[in-house]
Amino acid sequence: MFIFTKINFLNILKYFYLLLVSILILSCDPKQEKENREDRPKPLLSIVHEYSSVKKVKPNFKQDIEGWKELRTIENFLGRFKKGSSYEILSNAEELKSLAKNLKDSIKPTLFNKKPSFDARVNIFYNETLRLADMTSIPAIKAEEVNKQTEKTLDAFSAINAKINTILSKKRFEEAIDVDVTFIGLDSTKMDSVSRRSVDENIRNRFEENGLKNDVKKKSLPKLDKNLKKKRQ
Repeated sequence: MFIFTKINFLNILKYFYLLLVSILILSCDPKQEKENREDRPKPLLSIVHEYSSVKKVKPNFKQDIEGWKELRTIENFLGRFKKGSSYEILSNAEELKSLAKNLKDSIKPTLFNKKPSFDARVNIFYNETLRLADMTSIPAIKAEEVNKQTEKTLDAFSAINAKINTILSKKRFEEAIDVDVTFIGLDSTKMDSVSRRSVDENIRNRFEENGLKNDVKKKSLPKLDKNLKKKRQ
């Protein structure tokens, strides 16, 4: 009798155990688990952030930097920094630092070579990429800090492109003056300061109105002052 009771108890215990396991399995609904995961707040470093656009070199100046592959490589690479999470930014930081170093050490086009103001902008950009890359080794780095440093890095590269536009605009303006003065047969070395300033101002106004959108063309200047004509005679 005792043995029978013991066996019966063990069977009941076994069935109870199987029932308990079945209930636990059924309670683990995959859909519910997925919903719970989606409800949890995402880590801040994985939140996608949209960054400021990088200032571009003007289209009509592209031919002047066409052979500067280090600059063009960075322009293309920064496309990854338009929109992304801090994780994604940091995963590209080391490569960006390497590209910035290549730009810093590259052979620049003659027009930009040995210009302290231009070199300073390149150095600033390189230093900003170093700071961004250093953040990859900080375990407790915050998304806000990554976002801020990313913006500073993009601004630094925008400053390089802005300087390129300034240098090339000045070059175009100087070429326009030389073309027009030569075209009307004036010797600019013999013009007094007032006459030269008048010619320069006229060219500048037309140059700004054109907006550097078209190639510089030969154009005759307004008739010169009669006093200037007399001086030349």
